[in-house]
Amino acid sequence: MTSRELLHSKGYTLLFGAVPNTWLPALRLAFDTGIKPSNEWPVPRGIDWRHSQLDTDPTVQAVCRLPHLLAVVGELIGERFFLSQVEGREPLAGGGHQQLHRDLSAQRTGDTVNALVYLDDYGPENGATRIVPGSHRPAPGELALDFTDESRSVQLTGSAGDILIFDADLIHAGSLNSSGARRRSLLITWFSEALYSTHLETVRLRNIQMDTTERFDPGDFAFGIVKSFI
Repeated sequence: MTSRELLHSKGYTLLFGAVPNTWLPALRLAFDTGIKPSNEWPVPRGIDWRHSQLDTDPTVQAVCRLPHLLAVVGELIGERFFLSQVEGREPLAGGGHQQLHRDLSAQRTGDTVNALVYLDDYGPENGATRIVPGSHRPAPGELALDFTDESRSVQLTGSAGDILIFDADLIHAGSLNSSGARRRSLLITWFSEALYSTHLETVRLRNIQMDTTERFDPGDFAFGIVKSFI
């Protein structure tokens, strides 16, 4: 199976060490500086998470434009796309557990892609992400997955600088941060260009401050540069 086939079959990839180590201190600083309590967001956030407003930070914006990251996003969306949102999230000690769920494509299958950029080492102890490989495209006639059934979920483990990229329909969830160790991440969302008017309707609710007018074309990025698939 080729890398493209594997990506579309599993619905995700993990790029190991995708963020240069020299960028991590600036990204962590941007995260910590941008932390805002739940009541300061237009829509209240989960109380067992830290949320950071950091979308105008230049290093954060540079991460969102890493060529190998955009190559995967372009392959998944398959048409012109734009950067819709980036914010910081971190599960607090004793918090962060989520039930398995889908974020869901906005209007049609494959029009939304998410990425988690890990700013700290991550694993079962500090609330790392769980995923269900291949769950983004159920086979015809396949029974709907019970979101309480964890038998097919995989707990991710890795290092600061890794990036998880996944189709929005892939079943996934955050886990309990039982150790209390930091697990900061950037949550990034891209949409198909056709969703721009819909995106603008919720910009204020999502507290987006960055410019979202730039467009990316899948043909501008060489998918062959992407090496780290699982």
